[in-house]
Amino acid sequence: MAMTPEGRVKKAIKEHLRQHGVWFTMPIGTGLGSSGVPDFLCCHNGRFVAIEAKAKGKRGNTSALQKTQISKIIEAGGVAVVVDDVSQLEGVFQNGT
Repeated sequence: MAMTPEGRVKKAIKEHLRQHGVWFTMPIGTGLGSSGVPDFLCCHNGRFVAIEAKAKGKRGNTSALQKTQISKIIEAGGVAVVVDDVSQLEGVFQNGT
């Protein structure tokens, strides 16, 4: 089975997180949880980071529910990013950024 364009981005993100010792989980949308939660929930050096993965060129295509969850994470003091290329994570897990 061929991997989707978004699946390729998620695979690269997983590899990046593992290489940098970042704890992460990928919540499964079952209808019982909150809708719009980003694809990756991470913790590194005491910082909470959420990552929403998109296919290349689709970085601006977040749904209203995703935008709401991202805003709530930022308001709570966390970091939330939308990426369509793993290079966009550069610096996200460094202290003080």
